[in-house]
Amino acid sequence: MNATLAQTDRSHDISQPLEKLSPDETLKANSNQLRGQIAEGLDDELTWSVPGTGPKLMKFHGIYQQDNRDIRDERRRQKLEPAFGFMVRIRLPGGVLTPEQWLKIDELGRNYGGESLRLTTRQTFQLHGVLKHNLRSVIQGLGDVKLDTRAACGDDSRGVMCSVNPQVSALHATVYDLAKRSSDHAIPKSGAYREIWYQDDPVPVEGPEEPLYGRTYMPRKFKIGYVVPPINDIDIYAQDLGFIAIAPDGKLEGFNVVIGGGMGRTDQAPKTYPRLAGLIGYVPADKVFATIDATMIVQRDYGDRADRGHARFKYTIDDKGEDWIKAEIEKLQGFAFEPARDYQFTTNGDAMGWVRGNDGHDHYTLFIENGRIVNREDLPLLDGIQAIAKAHRDVFRVTPNQNLIIADVSPKQRPVIEKLLQKYKLDGQNQRSGIRLNAMACVALPTCGLAMAESERYLPGLLTKIEAILEPLGLKDEPITIRMSGCPNGCSRPYIAEIALTGRAPGKYNLYFGGGFHGQRLNKMYLENAGEEAILAALEKVFVQFARERLPDEHFGDFTIRAGYVTEVKEGRYFND
Repeated sequence: MNATLAQTDRSHDISQPLEKLSPDETLKANSNQLRGQIAEGLDDELTWSVPGTGPKLMKFHGIYQQDNRDIRDERRRQKLEPAFGFMVRIRLPGGVLTPEQWLKIDELGRNYGGESLRLTTRQTFQLHGVLKHNLRSVIQGLGDVKLDTRAACGDDSRGVMCSVNPQVSALHATVYDLAKRSSDHAIPKSGAYREIWYQDDPVPVEGPEEPLYGRTYMPRKFKIGYVVPPINDIDIYAQDLGFIAIAPDGKLEGFNVVIGGGMGRTDQAPKTYPRLAGLIGYVPADKVFATIDATMIVQRDYGDRADRGHARFKYTIDDKGEDWIKAEIEKLQGFAFEPARDYQFTTNGDAMGWVRGNDGHDHYTLFIENGRIVNREDLPLLDGIQAIAKAHRDVFRVTPNQNLIIADVSPKQRPVIEKLLQKYKLDGQNQRSGIRLNAMACVALPTCGLAMAESERYLPGLLTKIEAILEPLGLKDEPITIRMSGCPNGCSRPYIAEIALTGRAPGKYNLYFGGGFHGQRLNKMYLENAGEEAILAALEKVFVQFARERLPDEHFGDFTIRAGYVTEVKEGRYFND
């Protein structure tokens, strides 16, 4: 990290009185660089939870304290504390892991995570329901295969995303290497992680323990991503800081830079809104890290630390103005952005099945509905992928759409993989409708504390009813993006889907139309607080007209705007519905 950049003025961090900071900022400032009382809470045998402020600080360590909301009321009636468990999120930049690492995650999921693994929309894994006394075993097990959970949550640089287009193998390798190094570069450096989870002795450091983050870290989470056109699989415009690869003839030259994306909003808070990142220029590939440092420092120093609901980078940009933010970044990085280069996106979906890369190796993308990997009676998904991991010699890639790529398969090994896919009934996974293959849902109930409605458990059944509408219209194979979130927070990136459903209350959702097919446009609300009957009726009405009146090659989101169901969101953000 550039020492000059990292140690620029942090007036909010050093001289500002703590009473002027929000409670979360004060907590961070007084946490002894994320140590707090976490270790003592882990040793408290009187509760399944970690008491006090520990759960908030544990987010920086990649861990969320949750409870099983399905039985919350029952336990309350029995005068028992909630059934606490923990979600553990792995830091996996670019979604790439070895078979050895897969097998370890599989083992941990079977032993501590309810015999289940969850692929996330940021290309990594979550284990749910981990009990407090097993947390160190999980994290130490990950450490055995050189994985960790640092900064997978919290007010810091979250896991860095990277396109997984298997057709451009050499280019992907180059961009992935940058993504991995960016993650290692931007995560907190505090020794708290090793001291708490590995129980290592403190190691003295010269100078500040956190040269970039200081005592109060970032105002809110900060998301970085790399994308390789023409596939916008990571939804680059939803990133706080995004790099769009410019690679004529497959050779990387540099990146167009976008800033200020974010999907989160708060229910009944019109001053919160989703926003698409804006394009501010181009940087050569060798200057990427200077841009990361400078951009994070601008948000660190100017982000709102009094109102947490207004603390994301998108609000800083809208408050200060994009030109002002760009100028500050240029000042800190020591050079001006060059004019943006031409690029084009065509989709944000995954190409299912076998694809041959330009290196002659094959790659198999396996559909994983909502990212949930578990054994079912008719589909032993967990066992099947475990068997493939034992036979596979190269790598796996988790896609941003919650699917899995068995990557870099040599022509000689392909028959082995094909036999295993067939043996475990995985070869039929990709034979799904176009809308199901382009669907995503967040976890929501029963574990997410923010969920207002079902998502992962509800969307598959709803899609079955939607498919019954689409099939007689000849639209069963039409690739339509649909995303569901259990609350307005937008973890499944719903606000850029052609169809989106965000939870408002049990069984009630806001219905959105008009997002861009490759993530280039926000959608807009069509129905508010609607139940299933109203949602299906609205969808049927639009699908019937779409089948009858669509233009050649017209995507569903574009049609809903042209047909007048919603108006186009042109400015890249909206302030209310």
